[in-house]
Amino acid sequence: MSTSRRRIPVLLFLSCLVAIFLLTLSAVSGTKPPARQGAPQTDQEREAQHALNQGVQAYKNGQNKDAEQYFLRAKQLDPRSINARLYLATAYASQYIPGAPSEENSAMGGAATEEFKGVLELDPQNISAMDGLGSLLFQLAGQPFSPDLLTESKSYNQRHIQIKPDDPEPYYWIGVIDWTLAFRANGELREHVNRQTRGQELEPAAPLPRDLREQYAREYGPTIEEGIESLKRAISLKPDYQDAMAYLNLLYRRKADVVARDDEREELLEMADDLVDRVKEINTQRAQPHP
Repeated sequence: MSTSRRRIPVLLFLSCLVAIFLLTLSAVSGTKPPARQGAPQTDQEREAQHALNQGVQAYKNGQNKDAEQYFLRAKQLDPRSINARLYLATAYASQYIPGAPSEENSAMGGAATEEFKGVLELDPQNISAMDGLGSLLFQLAGQPFSPDLLTESKSYNQRHIQIKPDDPEPYYWIGVIDWTLAFRANGELREHVNRQTRGQELEPAAPLPRDLREQYAREYGPTIEEGIESLKRAISLKPDYQDAMAYLNLLYRRKADVVARDDEREELLEMADDLVDRVKEINTQRAQPHP
């Protein structure tokens, strides 16, 4: 699976996050922000709330830069406003382009990260900030590839689970991250074999040589197991979770490169194929017209 395809759900997630934030603020416009205990008390706080409302309206109108400036002003007027920082972080994140090499783009990703972390300093249990950080760090980890950022991204999904263990999405993202780490390492081992053999390339679906299989099992076996268990949990919470099934299929194929016996490998590959069939079945059912 290509890097660009892996990023699609992340971008969709951030778009949904923006929409949720806008709906939340629209529902409370003119009254207290959800993060506060009571309505704004001072003229400065009321001015900050007004700027926040203007930012939401600008965002709805597609005026992203104007919205960013309104959110920034709201933060400056009321630095402890969780909503101001949350909307500002989301505005920055929505402008970040994964993989784009410009300094401006990198700065935008860094600014979004800083604001999301600022929200968590004010409210350590803010799930919106955790989810925003988890998704943003996943994007930032793609190019150049950074296992450390992926691990940090996973940590925010784990924090989400600690607060709301029945949400399927963070389990899904842990599975995606674990697959990303295991898949890249697997590819690097196969490239090593191909460089050594000079022309006798190892096919992508072929088993790893014994020494590399054992190395792969030592270094990534626990990661693969964690990802499998996380995706199973996501599916148990959401039985038609197609994306989770797709990545569980991929992780079974990575686990097939860990096991020593041929029968174990074949069983895992059959389990992976069964999941592909299940996803096709769900798609077919959803495409059928409802009476």
